Amino acid sequence: MPDPAKQNTTRIRFGTFGGVFTPAILTILGVIMFMRANFVVGQAGIIGALSILFIAKSITLLTSLSIAAISTNMRMRGGGSYFLISRVLGVEFGGAIGIALFFALALSVPFYILGFAEALVLSYPALVPHFQIITLATAAALFMLAFFGAGWAIKTQYIIMVFLFLAILAFLGGALQHFNLELLQQNLFPEYTSIDINDTRAPLFSYWIIFAIYFPAVTGIDAGINMSGDLEDPGRSIPRGTLAAVGLGFLVYSAQIVLYGGAFERQALITTPYKLLQDNAIFGWSVVVTLGVIAATLSSALGSYLGAPRVLQAVSRDRILHFLHFFAKGSERGDEPRRALLLAGMITIGVLLWAGNESGGAALNGIAALISMFFLYSYGMINLAAFIEDFGGNPSFRPQFSYFHWWTALLGAIGCVVVTILINWVAAVAAIFIIILLLWYLKARKLIATFGDARRGFLYRQTRNNLLRLRRIPEDSKNWRPNILVFSGNPMAREEIITYAAWMESKRGIVYLANVLVGNVSELAPRRPTAILQLTQFCNEKNYGAFPVVVAAEKLEDGINMLLQATAIGPIRPNMAVFGWSAKMERRQAYLNGLRTASILGMSLALVETKEIPDPESNKRIDIWWRGHKNGALMLLLAFLISENWEWSNAKIRLLRVVENEAGREPAEQALQKLLNLARVEGEVEVVLAEESFSRILHKYSVDATCVILGFELPEQAGEAEWHDFYRSFVDGMPTMILVNSLGGEDLFV
Repeated sequence: MPDPAKQNTTRIRFGTFGGVFTPAILTILGVIMFMRANFVVGQAGIIGALSILFIAKSITLLTSLSIAAISTNMRMRGGGSYFLISRVLGVEFGGAIGIALFFALALSVPFYILGFAEALVLSYPALVPHFQIITLATAAALFMLAFFGAGWAIKTQYIIMVFLFLAILAFLGGALQHFNLELLQQNLFPEYTSIDINDTRAPLFSYWIIFAIYFPAVTGIDAGINMSGDLEDPGRSIPRGTLAAVGLGFLVYSAQIVLYGGAFERQALITTPYKLLQDNAIFGWSVVVTLGVIAATLSSALGSYLGAPRVLQAVSRDRILHFLHFFAKGSERGDEPRRALLLAGMITIGVLLWAGNESGGAALNGIAALISMFFLYSYGMINLAAFIEDFGGNPSFRPQFSYFHWWTALLGAIGCVVVTILINWVAAVAAIFIIILLLWYLKARKLIATFGDARRGFLYRQTRNNLLRLRRIPEDSKNWRPNILVFSGNPMAREEIITYAAWMESKRGIVYLANVLVGNVSELAPRRPTAILQLTQFCNEKNYGAFPVVVAAEKLEDGINMLLQATAIGPIRPNMAVFGWSAKMERRQAYLNGLRTASILGMSLALVETKEIPDPESNKRIDIWWRGHKNGALMLLLAFLISENWEWSNAKIRLLRVVENEAGREPAEQALQKLLNLARVEGEVEVVLAEESFSRILHKYSVDATCVILGFELPEQAGEAEWHDFYRSFVDGMPTMILVNSLGGEDLFV
């Protein structure tokens, strides 16, 4: 049955100018240009203001380059920034940013409406008592424009853009008429005033405080990206429209800084930044400037009204969260995200009612700062996504946009993080905390994406480079790590052996789970991927950090030999082979041949006979029977590694040794204690007199242990039966036993 969210509906398609450039430039040339730009020039001076503009624009330019690269490397769909991030960094990052972006855009609508109403009542004080009516009526009008489709909204934005550019011409022309080189020289350098003009002891404004005030002027590029699902050719329109908006915004702001810095006294720039624009407009067009600031706020609000529902619809259609599926469906005509728009409208009305009959307030200012943080983090994520794509070296990353490099993306990502802290470190921490919570929630749900991402390519490159570097560094006993090859066979039948192998590795090395498919190789070859998948799923379900290896062979012994010789991840080869203890006499010869092969190939051996997995809450004890350094060092090291796992957190290690007579007891105890001290392992020592056979002593002293570790040697040819009977007398009737044969390589005392 077809998914109703992916119905065959036809959107109205827009080109570069209407779909990307117009919403982006209308958001970039916003309230800051009218209300705060002159203030910034007065405080930081012309040179300081231009440097702030250059740094801020550099961040959005670098982000625009990243956007251009990613959007020309894939088939863009709806969702804007969410789509770009999710297809590169994965479903969890994309989902966290997508949900945060929706709420940021939805909350932006009432804030822009409040800004519009504030500008209106400042220009016409008689409207002050009707402030809330104005905000609610404006919200309703913008909602209806967005509800009837992006086509109507874009046409309205064309009208708004006309008023905006007329206002820009009016106030720039007015500044040009008053331009004076003497004033230009006077206003070149900063002269920071007190933050509180009524308190002379208050600190002065600084470069970075002014930077934080001005930075929102350069944001807004996401307004065009969010229309990605409505574009005729997103890969062509997004780069061109975004870069054109960034470039034009830079020119307009640069002209404003230079012209107003050279036209008016510093005091007037600081105290009456907006009034200067109105009072000095060319041809006396003060009303045009008022219409311009109104147009700037309304266009930003409308852009958010268009963007927010499209982001939520895109997140919903990726089926990240079940409760969002309702918002996936679009309208029958035009596939408009009306369900998501209704939610954005409800949020808008709720915030406006909460704001009451006057704007402002610490709470609203705090939320406004939080919104800016979400936008900046989305820019940072886009840059991070582009960095991972290019630096990871995926062959699939072949963007048509060539003016891009991974270092530009990395600079953009770092810049976004730095700016969030400079603007408002409290809001920056709050925003990242919310995003991390969303990310954690989505990761906890173990989502399975229906699309690929670039994280694998990035990790692949890093892993390859690290393996090559590791190959060049000689091995040393100080760096010995347990790389264990476990012959697990069917993992469900021998899970206890795998568990003990994982405990012995203790997240310090690598565990390989080996399985041999016995039979005709050509017939078994198609089954091999299924067997690998079975082992992989087993590891994922049981949370084992292990790598499966599967071979097909005519005989089990041949398969074991193949695995012992060929298993490796670059220079990381197994240095220990773990086998289950075999009690079957008929398989003894093949079993011992496998042990001998592993030993010849330089692997230590561990034969594990498990009885039960201990309860993590119970008291546990590991007994090590010391009979010399040959096997003893590895035995003690394995006991230490096992005890490092949380399941063994309350385990005791006991080091035991058998002596021939009483005279040897005290020297043996001292030697064992010195051994533990040198090895830096906490444990107890016990020396036992050899009054009976070792088998009886072992059963007497260790039958109540949780795990017993004992050394062994491989038998000579023709001595297999005696060897098997000898060690079987130790294993039978005992708790979990690990027999260890060490070939060295580890050093207990480094």
